[in-house]
Amino acid sequence: MSPTIGVALEDARRRLTVAGVESPLHDAEVLLARVLGTTRGQLRRDADLDDVAARHFAAVVDRRAGREPLQYIVGRAAFRHLDLAVGPGVFVPRPESELVAGTAINELRRLQQQGEPAPVAVDLCTGSGAIALALATEVPGCAVVAVEAAADAHRYALHNATGQRVDVRLGDIRTAVDDLAGRVAVVTANPPYVAESERDLVAPEVRLFDPQDALWAGVDGLDVVRVVEQVAGRLLRAGGLVVCEHSDRQDETAPEVFRATGRWTEVTDHTDLTDRPRFVSARRGGLAP
Repeated sequence: MSPTIGVALEDARRRLTVAGVESPLHDAEVLLARVLGTTRGQLRRDADLDDVAARHFAAVVDRRAGREPLQYIVGRAAFRHLDLAVGPGVFVPRPESELVAGTAINELRRLQQQGEPAPVAVDLCTGSGAIALALATEVPGCAVVAVEAAADAHRYALHNATGQRVDVRLGDIRTAVDDLAGRVAVVTANPPYVAESERDLVAPEVRLFDPQDALWAGVDGLDVVRVVEQVAGRLLRAGGLVVCEHSDRQDETAPEVFRATGRWTEVTDHTDLTDRPRFVSARRGGLAP
């Protein structure tokens, strides 16, 4: 006899709880809704689950119990107003990065209100293209360039950018946007920032499944943040804004990367919605390079 949807969900919830998944019922509902081609809100717990759907559901619950990211299993990730394609080979965008995008969006809107219709923005280490696409869709008229070094992630960014005015480039952030030096209004980045010594502190979903080159960044986790500082220093015009994400343990060290060079004013660290340190912003001082 086939189980009801309610029974199947409860069994899955227990399985995911034992596996250490943080939101077991939510994830079970998302997976079952995906299997049935519906939404979480339309699941009828008293309805029967047929054998084919039950086997499919058991298979995806097994994957989630193995700590494969929910977003990889369903192939989608939400980011601000966007629904993005994701999968193995691309970093899953996090809610924390939405505030990085929001800060850049506010700056671009400010520039437009001051009479600059098409300010240029560059998103470094773009991954799925989440931040770049947020800028392009929420600030119509701005010119957005996104850079990604990993071929697999670049393919996801290209796919997600279909139909949008975003120039998605494959290449090293050190050189891929040199043609824009001194012309950019806003630079954003969500670079790798996990220190090698912190590997055991990272959740299995991240440590085992996210692309490794999107995670680790040297002894102190700031190797790529330093590159972002250098590249942003070349790209930004005088007064231009850089917004760079970091870990919640880098609220002093990440801003110091920017302060130490003497290139920046208004170096400010910001918290996320859980009040944890999350990103640094700074303005390009002096004359544009």
